[in-house]
Amino acid sequence: MVIPVSLIEEATQWRRQFHAQPELGYQEHQTSRRVAEQLRVFGLQVHTGLAGTGVVGTLENGPGPTIGFRADMDALPITELGNSEWRSTQPGVMHACGHDGHTAMLLAAAKHLSTTRHFSGTLHFVFQPAEENLGGARKMVADGLFELFPMDAIYGMHNWPGLPVGHIAINSGAMMASLDAFEITLRGKSCHAAMPENGADPIVAAAQLILALQTIPSRRLSPLASAVVSITQINGGEAINVIPENVVLRGTLRCLQSDVRVKVRKMIDEFVTTFTSPMGIEGSIEYLTDYPVTCNNAAEAEKVRDCALALLPEEQVHWEINPSMASEDFACMLEACPGAYFWTGADGVTPSRPLHNAHYDFNDDLIAPGVALWTALAERLLPVTGPEYR
Repeated sequence: MVIPVSLIEEATQWRRQFHAQPELGYQEHQTSRRVAEQLRVFGLQVHTGLAGTGVVGTLENGPGPTIGFRADMDALPITELGNSEWRSTQPGVMHACGHDGHTAMLLAAAKHLSTTRHFSGTLHFVFQPAEENLGGARKMVADGLFELFPMDAIYGMHNWPGLPVGHIAINSGAMMASLDAFEITLRGKSCHAAMPENGADPIVAAAQLILALQTIPSRRLSPLASAVVSITQINGGEAINVIPENVVLRGTLRCLQSDVRVKVRKMIDEFVTTFTSPMGIEGSIEYLTDYPVTCNNAAEAEKVRDCALALLPEEQVHWEINPSMASEDFACMLEACPGAYFWTGADGVTPSRPLHNAHYDFNDDLIAPGVALWTALAERLLPVTGPEYR
């Protein structure tokens, strides 16, 4: 697969411009506008406004199936600590997950395919806002993504530190875990810290509850089940000599199996409402964010694998690898439409910084293989020899 060097250079410039001007979820107004403008220049039909700042570019070229390619556009509320020439110009906001690169690669693929047109069918290039904990994918689906743009399948790509550039990883099932973000409120009775018998201490109850929740994955589930329960915030108290009235805990639950997720959520609810009751503490829980397991359709995953094997040496294609316990809201699109989500390597001579790290910067060396893979997928799944979907 030969992609023009001039296009890769152009995509690199796009990527760095996006990196320098990051925007948070549902605030990607400048990014969305630039994406839409470029797609129109390439000759695509452009639809804006899904999930507020979402963009869909449509490229039709004869009869055949209809497929979608998705890239995320939003940045993170992190202060960048890197020192590149294209570092963030927005205080407290940076592209720490590579969405700048994802957007640039998909734009470049759209431009290349609009020129070569070596496919028969319809391509929808989906540029999604608010992937980072804000449910942009679910909002696009709710706003009618698949009603307005019916698709036989949709595919998503993410750069992956720990995997070398030029390598691809994909599973026939789960790629990433479900996400349930929650807030637990423990209501006690305030009193003087020197006279705890006059109150009901939510601080002590919180400490015991945090430890008790860790028995769910370690003692209530099979070792073959995958679940992580993490409390990440504790808020309570105002004075050192006062036992507070309330304590608030926040955290997340991650699972790789949907049935395990249902079971663990029920157990967490039971712990919160009953475990602290003998201490005179009333507990309640509210779920703030919930994404399903990012679970590939097996047939679509095999098509990505076969395409990668035709493009790359066998040792660079990783099949049925260990899933990640991190989460991805592309799962919401996969719930509504068959498809597959895969990783492309980010490590060059120097390993990439981790995702969501303040020093992270997308590795521009993976733009060329990323564009090549998108192009190869389009040409393989929408063959010019006929409308059959293979």
